[in-house]
Amino acid sequence: MQSVLIVIHLIVVIALVITVLLQRSEGGALGVGGGGGFMTGRGQANVLTRATSILGGLFFATSLALTILANLHRAPKSIFDGAVPAATQSAPQSQKETGQGNLLDQLRQMEQQRGVQAPAPVAPAPITPPAPTSEP
Repeated sequence: MQSVLIVIHLIVVIALVITVLLQRSEGGALGVGGGGGFMTGRGQANVLTRATSILGGLFFATSLALTILANLHRAPKSIFDGAVPAATQSAPQSQKETGQGNLLDQLRQMEQQRGVQAPAPVAPAPITPPAPTSEP
């Protein structure tokens, strides 16, 4: 059913694009498209306008139907389904020992193994302007 509806939807989309392109331009935007369209006359313009509105309605209906069909067999989900309780969030001791904790734990463990201490931050030296010299 869904594949048939997709084919109908694509046919409607192609027909809608063609009917919009066949319509005569109003010609007010930066002087583009001022000439006559493919179909001229009052009767053809009314037919194209009516066809565009019908195809637009069909496009809307097929889009809604496809959305409903896609969500028909989906079970309702809650954002709380994937939540982990706070008591189980901390990694077990065996994971921390093997280095499978988070990145910060792994970096701390590597520093402890190497015995490397992080260097103390050094404050930059103040910049003093040169003393003015007087030349005669």
